[in-house]
Amino acid sequence: PPFSGEREREREREREFSMSTFNNISLTRTFLSSLCTEFNDKPDSLFFNDGVRRIDFILAYEDEDKKDFEKRWREYFEASLMKMGMELEAIQSVNEKLLFVKVHMPWDVLCTYAEVLHIKLPIQPNDLSSRPSRWRFLSCITKHFYPNEELITKETEFFTAPFEKDRLEYFYVRDKDVFFTASMRSRMAYYILSRAPYEIRGNIKKFGITKLLDRGVYKAAYPLHDSRFNVESKEEGCPNERFLLYKEWAHPKSFYKMQPLNLIRKYYGEKIGIYFAWLGFYTIMLALAAVVGLGCFIYGYRTQDTSTWSKEVCDPEIGGKIVMCPQCDKECKYWRLNSTCEASKKLCIFDNFGTLVFAVFMSIWVTLFLEFWKRYQAELEYTWDTVEFLEQEQSPRPEYEAKCIYERKNPITGVKETVPYTACGRCLRLSIGIGTVLFWILLILASIVAIIVYRLAAFFAFSAKLRAQDMKELEPLKEYVTPQMATSVTASLISFVVIMILNTLYERVAIWITDFGEFELSFSPVLTCICSSFSSSTITPPVSTSPSPKGKRLPSNCGCLIELTTQLSIIMGGKAIWNNIQEVLLPWVKNLILRHCTRGPSEKVIPRWEQDYRLQSLSKLGLFYEYLEMVIQFGFVTLFVASFPLAPVLALVNNLFEIRVDAWKITTQFRRIVPEKAQDIGAWQPILQGIAILAVATNAMIIAFTSDMIPRLVYYWSFSVYPYGDHLNHTMQGYTNSSLSIFNINDFSNNSRPMKTPYNITTCRYRDFRYAPGHPKEYEYTIYYWHVIAAKMAFIIVLEHIVYFTKFILSYVIPDVPYAVKEQIKREKYLTQVVLHETNLKLVTKRLKPVNDGIVKFAEVNLTREEMELDF
Repeated sequence: PPFSGEREREREREREFSMSTFNNISLTRTFLSSLCTEFNDKPDSLFFNDGVRRIDFILAYEDEDKKDFEKRWREYFEASLMKMGMELEAIQSVNEKLLFVKVHMPWDVLCTYAEVLHIKLPIQPNDLSSRPSRWRFLSCITKHFYPNEELITKETEFFTAPFEKDRLEYFYVRDKDVFFTASMRSRMAYYILSRAPYEIRGNIKKFGITKLLDRGVYKAAYPLHDSRFNVESKEEGCPNERFLLYKEWAHPKSFYKMQPLNLIRKYYGEKIGIYFAWLGFYTIMLALAAVVGLGCFIYGYRTQDTSTWSKEVCDPEIGGKIVMCPQCDKECKYWRLNSTCEASKKLCIFDNFGTLVFAVFMSIWVTLFLEFWKRYQAELEYTWDTVEFLEQEQSPRPEYEAKCIYERKNPITGVKETVPYTACGRCLRLSIGIGTVLFWILLILASIVAIIVYRLAAFFAFSAKLRAQDMKELEPLKEYVTPQMATSVTASLISFVVIMILNTLYERVAIWITDFGEFELSFSPVLTCICSSFSSSTITPPVSTSPSPKGKRLPSNCGCLIELTTQLSIIMGGKAIWNNIQEVLLPWVKNLILRHCTRGPSEKVIPRWEQDYRLQSLSKLGLFYEYLEMVIQFGFVTLFVASFPLAPVLALVNNLFEIRVDAWKITTQFRRIVPEKAQDIGAWQPILQGIAILAVATNAMIIAFTSDMIPRLVYYWSFSVYPYGDHLNHTMQGYTNSSLSIFNINDFSNNSRPMKTPYNITTCRYRDFRYAPGHPKEYEYTIYYWHVIAAKMAFIIVLEHIVYFTKFILSYVIPDVPYAVKEQIKREKYLTQVVLHETNLKLVTKRLKPVNDGIVKFAEVNLTREEMELDF
């Protein structure tokens, strides 16, 4: 890590002087003349050739003499590793083109860097009795949905504390070979590799395996899998954790089983483990939403033939006698209302009172999901020893450290430290970053406008074609294919393509902004989710227009919920299918091509490091794409659920595949991921909370402005009152007629008049609430219209306040950390205080001598004040 302060600078100069002697170092490498013979019997060996030292990391490169500086950097880098305590062993590959450098961390180096990285290790077994599960009486049934306990045994729970090398005797060390797990060793090895220098010229220091990989000095750097995924290793002491993960987690036959999260965390680290824990929890919560959404859909499907408004549209005596106005100028034709009979029935499936109930339910569901996830996350934090994992304990990125050339005084510690740029430079970079974000948001707004323009043009074109009476080939489809539906489907396909293209660009821009401005890593997902949300907002309802005597069409009541539903189903389904194809096919095809090109011996005879080299490496963004895909899906499920109750069902089906696809991918097609520590899901948590708040407003507006629910309610309670005995009767009869205004066809202007009038009519109808011709306020809005507008605004305000109040109550009532976890955390802190700190206090107390006047003086021992303070 970079040094700060004058004392650290002196140490740096001393290291530069000592490192300058490494230029003449030539590492001794062991080349085996008959590699196949050596590894025929032990292809899955995880040790050096002596069979004692464990391999913690692998470096791979091609030994070429064309670039001398690469060879010089490589030798300097490996010499630096040896100087830092690492042990290396080089070996040639089977095809004699590649060289592999095995990296081993001795015990003393492990202890040193475990203390540097604040790794928590066990101090004593957990003595708090765990409470029995409330569902233990169902264990005979639920055990079939959990991984096989005979294969994946439950590990002993320990109280842990940050490791301290000088207090090793207080830690629970049974066997030094397994005290540090393989993921811990790999994490510490990567920490050293990321900070080992490969060139020092004056004040310029170049370091880190990442830069060497980018420049091609090394072809790959990775920790080893412990076995093949489909064959159990026969090596002595091999845990075969990869094989167990594939069999009980990644295999398609295990799709119904719960995930072995503790084994995932142990093998891949906390960052991978917390992702799969969140994805699994989200999927379980989706099951509840999917059941309610499916029930809402079934209710709409069963009532589509009995709803009053659909029966009036399909009735030959009502809808069959209503002639609708053309939907565009000149080319469009008049049409009968009952020609949309099938479309009106389909609309009733999604546009009913069950949709309102489901929208309110989902607003509460999203709150419960976030609150229960916080509780579950708190349990994982304690179980996985990340409770006190603070940002200052997380080491900075090597790319960030390399840019630290300016000095400043830390306001907290008072010590000088290095930073990558001055205050003015930071403001400049911040301004450029914000400007870039605003530019891309404006670009998305431009794409939304373009989609709307396309909708208008396509709607008029489809209206002219699909309403044509002389096109006999379209007669069988006229009841099912409407201009609105055709416009919606084509616009949705265009929106899907635009979203997929722009999302790729956003991700690249986000990476560039993160590196350029050195923002927090959370800036990338925030930018991408903002842009993805904007691009998803191209799901805009088509603009409905009404005829006007002035020649310009007027905006009218939309009633286009079915079009919005169509767009959501196409985009959600298309994204799910495309993402799964990418995640499954691309890694598999790449590995297949690589194996075909190499054409070396099979995995049965080549060593473990060469087997892993043939696999794909994880991208620099790691889990960024996985989180992004799920968060965007979460937005679709919550933001637009009022228009598409089946969204949770589709999301649930997709996630059941997503979990196994991701598990299969990282277990079988990728090299072992470098373990990373993580306390939570990071910047995605506030993004989810923001989506949950926004979802209430979007669903309220969808119900108010794209649904016919509010006009129906206003009609039912205000305009359909008939005397019935001694009381008033409310009915929906006559709603269709009341929702259609009258237009005199003689009022069409010359530029908008239809070319043909097939019916013997003088008036036509259109969707709106305007006065009829001949009225003193003809073609102006009626009182019904203003009642509807007032009802919509009141509905939005009342629904938002009720749901937000309910969300606040639930957030307050449900604690973020379970009581049992709080007890265990307190117990662990107490043990840490007793075992590690009070022992030191006793040692100090022995060196103090109390006197009668109450003043404590030092005993006659050879201790200076500095030594006493250090001991204390």
